Amino acid sequence: MENVIIIGTGCAGWTAAIYSARANLKPLVLAGDQIGGQLTTTTEVENYPGFPEGIMGPELMMNMQKQAERFGTRIEYVAATKVIPQEDGTFVIEAGEKRYESRSIIVATGASPRHLGLPNEKQLIGHGLTSCATCDGAFYPDVPVAVIGGGDSACEEASFLTKFASKVYLIHRRDELRASKIMADRVLANEKIEPVWDSNVIEYLTDDKGEMEKVRLQNVKTQEESLLDVKCVFVAIGHIPNTSFLGDIVDVDDNGYLLQRTGTMTSVVGLFAAGDVTDHVYRQAITAAGSGCAASLEAERYLAEKYDS
Repeated sequence: MENVIIIGTGCAGWTAAIYSARANLKPLVLAGDQIGGQLTTTTEVENYPGFPEGIMGPELMMNMQKQAERFGTRIEYVAATKVIPQEDGTFVIEAGEKRYESRSIIVATGASPRHLGLPNEKQLIGHGLTSCATCDGAFYPDVPVAVIGGGDSACEEASFLTKFASKVYLIHRRDELRASKIMADRVLANEKIEPVWDSNVIEYLTDDKGEMEKVRLQNVKTQEESLLDVKCVFVAIGHIPNTSFLGDIVDVDDNGYLLQRTGTMTSVVGLFAAGDVTDHVYRQAITAAGSGCAASLEAERYLAEKYDS
């Protein structure tokens, strides 16, 4: 029986592991399918404190893993497929043919950005295709970029990008924005933002180095196609929290994000959540790390009250 099993890695998972290990809880991490989370698909990270010259996303994740292992964290390279709460308050976790038992769980499985499903998307992530303006906007100064979407998130991304890009095309499949009126008015009044209405991106085109160069658009009303020169595309059509393995045992919001009832604890006593799996607002590496710390501290207190008192 484990004291705590951390499902998922990334900033939230590794931070939870570091704190749990230093508290002598001997945590076990189930690393999942994408070890290190979304940062392993990025290039340079410039906004994580402590790295004035920046650090590559995969390197940051490797450093966190090494730090967690230094304090005794154990890692199983499997993906959890089911969590089964037991009558005594413990949990059974299934991962393929393997089964694990634990007194508590920290879920840090993150959220996956929605993409369009175009053929070369995976290859372009980090090479002119991203879902985070805060993370990557500064890498595209004085060049045209595009944002796909029409909600508040897309408008926020477009507004933020005007600090760097020479032009921001806001591509939306409708003829009006879905964003709140104040956000839509602000975007439409910005001279650096040009809406591209009634349009879908149907193809990403690259230069000879494999970097984003153009997008092919199709007008949804006329079916007419056109090309748009952009150096980066920021996809802002939402995220999908990676919670399917939990089934219906825990409360989620309308978009599938885990709801925290007391601190970082979910509706299931002993099951905690950290990082992007519960956060659809900030979605930053540093906020994920902070919530991983909080989840670990709360799991430690929960275990002490239940088993040491």
